[in-house]
Amino acid sequence: MTPLPASTDVFVIGGGPAGLAAAIAARRKGYQVTVADSAVPPVDKACGEGIMPDGLAAARSLGLELDAAPGHVFRGIRFRDRGAAVQAEFPHGVGRGVRRTGLHLMMVEAAADAGVRMLWGTGVTGIAPEGVWTGGEMVRARWIVGADGGNSRVRKWAGLDAAHRESRRYGFRRHYRVQDPGDYMELHWGDNCQMYLTPVGEHELCAVLISRDPRKRLSTELAGFPEAAARLAAAESLNHERGGITATRRLRAVARGNVALVGDASGSVDAITGEGLCLLFQHATALAAAIETGSLEPYREAHRHIGRRPEFMSDMMLLLDGRHRLRRRAIRAMAGEPRLFARMLALHVGDSSFTNFLAGGLALGWRMVSL
Repeated sequence: MTPLPASTDVFVIGGGPAGLAAAIAARRKGYQVTVADSAVPPVDKACGEGIMPDGLAAARSLGLELDAAPGHVFRGIRFRDRGAAVQAEFPHGVGRGVRRTGLHLMMVEAAADAGVRMLWGTGVTGIAPEGVWTGGEMVRARWIVGADGGNSRVRKWAGLDAAHRESRRYGFRRHYRVQDPGDYMELHWGDNCQMYLTPVGEHELCAVLISRDPRKRLSTELAGFPEAAARLAAAESLNHERGGITATRRLRAVARGNVALVGDASGSVDAITGEGLCLLFQHATALAAAIETGSLEPYREAHRHIGRRPEFMSDMMLLLDGRHRLRRRAIRAMAGEPRLFARMLALHVGDSSFTNFLAGGLALGWRMVSL
């Protein structure tokens, strides 16, 4: 086991992708960084495993070349809803499907190469203004970073639990061996639920069901997605379903004193956006820049700005959840005018402005009326 240091510049609580990204970003600024997590790599999590082009770009800013990670490229997004379909390629770059465990191991290696001290199998029991308590010992730290997920204890300890809004949905994931995983991430719309299909390997698909009902499972709901069911009919299941919670949470504050939150600990958007990894990479970069100034105020402002576009897109997409007539009409309208869907996708990945999106929205509304 790695011995506890007496002190460190930055102590990161949580060794998932958010914590490792924050650690790498701070280390690149020259700070001594320690990461602690009670788990041992690789750490898995039920997620869609797709990284959008803006997420890959955000990772590159941290020196993470995820384009080289084991996985599979996808060129765009396709919406399907019982016979209706529309698709568009990304305006710039490609996305990449990467198994969560593979991503975690790659980030662990990158953090080690950067000189981050990592304390695996080490639980943190509390924080204080002067540092972090673990195993009955105090590690003194100038900055404390909470990267311990949606149920963050650091958030509670720091008094940052208050939220402007909060809602939950439930996701269940399974991997399948297929002949051809395709080169699009597909979002299949069902009755009050959605299914993601993401290519994550040469012959491998990641399937995720998301709904507001914790009782729904891939195995019981697959028949409600005819196109997805046809693709997976002859596929070999590679593992059991793994479940998790996807939350929409906007906190009143993400930092207090010398404590800052990153990733899902700092709030989150629904997994329907596929932007979770992009957000945590951006949080890490912004936090390291703020620490360099000696104040967390720049991080507070940057965090608000980083979340605006994904929050907007999440709200827009969830408007279609449970409104099947409106949704099918919208998908048919975009299928007849593909550039409208391309505009939406461009905004989604940060390649377009809200003005262009609103202009496309007016055109979509007119086409829906004229159908």
